[in-house]
Amino acid sequence: MDIAALAKDVALFLTPFLPYLLKAGEKAAEEAGKELGGDAWERAKGLWSRLRPQIEAKPSAREAVTDAAAAPHDEDAQAALRLQLKKLLAESEELAREIERQWAAAQAAGVTIIASGERSVAAQNITGSTIITGDHNNVQSGKYNVKIDKVSGLAIGDNARVKQGGDDAE
Repeated sequence: MDIAALAKDVALFLTPFLPYLLKAGEKAAEEAGKELGGDAWERAKGLWSRLRPQIEAKPSAREAVTDAAAAPHDEDAQAALRLQLKKLLAESEELAREIERQWAAAQAAGVTIIASGERSVAAQNITGSTIITGDHNNVQSGKYNVKIDKVSGLAIGDNARVKQGGDDAE
């Protein structure tokens, strides 16, 4: 078992759910958590219920969870959470086996969609489409030429032009 990889995967998966998991039992938190994904929410609650007692018993782990919940997109907060999970899993072989089992079940159920970091993309069940990330991309497909630019946004159409700081871009 690769504890570091398991801690990384679980931390990335749980981070978007943490604000709701910390308010578990509140009706609004339950509904918001379900909006993130019904089966994924159930898997997150299962992982959290197993990890929570160990996290609450360790002040540094509690702080990492609180920080990650407050700033789910903060890479430093994610790294701190990942480190604390790695330590907890390394300390208890039983916990590590249980979390590994639950994580494998979540992956088998196909509920793992993680978008981490600024302007990241997560998707499920997309066919016949193209996803393009980055800045200053030119895409040509069929009738339309598409210009994607961080500053100007998106222009689609015949001879589409985007005004950009006094310059025209095609």
